[in-house]
Amino acid sequence: MSAAERGGAAPSLKPLSAGLAPAVLAFELANRDYFAAAVSDRGDEYFARFTDRYTALLAEQAAGVCAFYLLVTGTGTVLGRFNLYDLADGAAEVGYRVAEHASGRGVATAAVRQLCVLASDRHALRTLSAATAHENIASQRVLLKAGFVRTGPAGPADLGGKSGSWYRRDLPHRS
Repeated sequence: MSAAERGGAAPSLKPLSAGLAPAVLAFELANRDYFAAAVSDRGDEYFARFTDRYTALLAEQAAGVCAFYLLVTGTGTVLGRFNLYDLADGAAEVGYRVAEHASGRGVATAAVRQLCVLASDRHALRTLSAATAHENIASQRVLLKAGFVRTGPAGPADLGGKSGSWYRRDLPHRS
């Protein structure tokens, strides 16, 4: 993806905010079929109640339970979502999704690496874990390139009905 396609500057992770809701909805709608090929579809109800769900995410973030980030271009286009779930005891789960037109270009790997730095520096986390389905080879590669190691099986309850693997990355202690 060229600098012009990114809006001039390199995309950067920005915390989820109320002002970015329209860009997030556009991102989710534009990539719905692409995402549904790899993970369970969010369903029509998700889009019908998007504003309520988005408001709930902002509340979870404000409470410190989760930390949600968007990979945003210089022009405000959302290229991906990179999230830290269930922050507790120095650990969190990672989830992410990248727009179809940005996939296969190292965008997800770079953003997951950046998320790891934010997890350590901003959120004082020491361990991250992520689960990915066996079929989702691209996500497995992203995690491995970002320093995660496979730790064991992930069941259908972890992956919306699919089987896969858990990955873990220990983060450096920052003081």
